[in-house]
Amino acid sequence: MYKITLVLGVSLNPDRYSNMAVKRLVNNGLEVVAYGLKEGEVSEININTDLKHYQNIDTVTIYLNPKRQKDFYNYIVSLHPKRVIFNPGTENTQLYQILEKNNIAFEVACTLTLLATNQY
Repeated sequence: MYKITLVLGVSLNPDRYSNMAVKRLVNNGLEVVAYGLKEGEVSEININTDLKHYQNIDTVTIYLNPKRQKDFYNYIVSLHPKRVIFNPGTENTQLYQILEKNNIAFEVACTLTLLATNQY
């Protein structure tokens, strides 16, 4: 079974952290799927604009502000990830509670830092 990371809120703008995260995840040999508002590619990973029901999602790393996250609560839970990473600016106590009720681990951290320090 592969460990897949879903990057939620990917931007096509190379200056955005979500874009950098996709690139670094791929460069670290991790399997990545991506969701964003605009279709395109980052490091040969297709950015989906519809919510696909993936199997074997290990990690969801969030790049959406808390207000935008509300539309994705049920989707995230339905994927049954092992963990959810809340990157800086995405902290959301309401979603923390939902994840806890569904026995999904979460952490407030920076995906880029976790990768750079071999803690991902």
